[in-house]
Amino acid sequence: MLDFMDHVQNAFYGASHWNVDNSYGNLTATARALLDFQTPRGLRLHVSSLAAPNFATSYTIGSVGVVDGSVSYLYSSLPLLRSFKSAQLDLRHVINGYRHLGHLRKPDESRWWELWHNGKRVDCRDTLLYGRIFLPQSTLEALYLRRLSPTRQLRISAVSDSSLNNGGTILALLQNDVGKYSTEYMYSTDSALLGVRGLYNFGPDPRLGPTTPVTAREVTEAVQGRFSAGAELYYGMLNKSGGISTGLRFTTLPNHASFPYTMTLTLNPLMGNLSSTYSVKAGQNLALCSRFDFNFYSYESDLQVGCELWRRRSLTDVVWAVKKLRPDWERPAVATDDDVSGILKARLDQEWRIGLLWEGRIKDLLFTLGASLDLKKREQIFRAVGVELQYSS
Repeated sequence: MLDFMDHVQNAFYGASHWNVDNSYGNLTATARALLDFQTPRGLRLHVSSLAAPNFATSYTIGSVGVVDGSVSYLYSSLPLLRSFKSAQLDLRHVINGYRHLGHLRKPDESRWWELWHNGKRVDCRDTLLYGRIFLPQSTLEALYLRRLSPTRQLRISAVSDSSLNNGGTILALLQNDVGKYSTEYMYSTDSALLGVRGLYNFGPDPRLGPTTPVTAREVTEAVQGRFSAGAELYYGMLNKSGGISTGLRFTTLPNHASFPYTMTLTLNPLMGNLSSTYSVKAGQNLALCSRFDFNFYSYESDLQVGCELWRRRSLTDVVWAVKKLRPDWERPAVATDDDVSGILKARLDQEWRIGLLWEGRIKDLLFTLGASLDLKKREQIFRAVGVELQYSS
């Protein structure tokens, strides 16, 4: 389940019209959501609040051998009007599941962001500031996020920790997204790393959309899937080493006639790693995923399978009560994901390691219950068991 601050950052992306899925870094996000979920360890409690539309706080305390915790603050110049109360929020916004990618949208016009007063421009760019300190380690995290234009964003993250080289590291990322393609340029103080990556989407260009509504509808109905290709190149100037990777993705779009699915293929030629994934929404409540990794230098391979099962709220009692009060009542249309009450996730690899996760809501609390098992170690099958509770107001 997403941390409260991650949820707020996603709300900032949505309010500022930034598409986080149109990035090479999120090419395999669907498979990662189904297979790479983290199982909690021990007991951890999160208490958070959106004190104002521009300001949020969060406190965490946990017990894994020793008592630890964190304190974090967030400021957004863009008011966030979505409900963040744990008793009211939509679970789809905080639970990572199968990702339904939509049609690419045309970027906002630059003039829409202009604000004039007495003949002078007085508009400012939306900014998000975030800081978090971990106790008792005194490790500090910081994030500076700024929307430079409708198609450009600057993201600077930093970590201060005495255990790291030079006492910490800074990562700067300049992102460009015009819909049809996206590019990212990065620099990290760790090894003076320079990198560039990009993603290109085949098919219609959203910047050159049809002018008439009829033609636009016909084009939308005709495009039921999207094929994307991307690559990444990075080089560390201090350690004189670099890397390269490339990837492909095909995903169905919302107007696809049959079940949604996503396929990806990534390759790292220097390391010899090849990875393929297939994710499918097999039903309204069920999603399945598989990932096969192969190294053509060592001939080693790995196979993982996983699934997620969504639990829906029962409307039987509510329907009966309303019908008794209003004989002429007609049941309202309910969206396919509007009645979500929880989710069960499971994964299994070829070494018989199992991960289980159950996420949902009890009253005003969000909960995450997880366990890691190793069936080959009969004397100690349970590797880790944990519970996380979140409350936000």
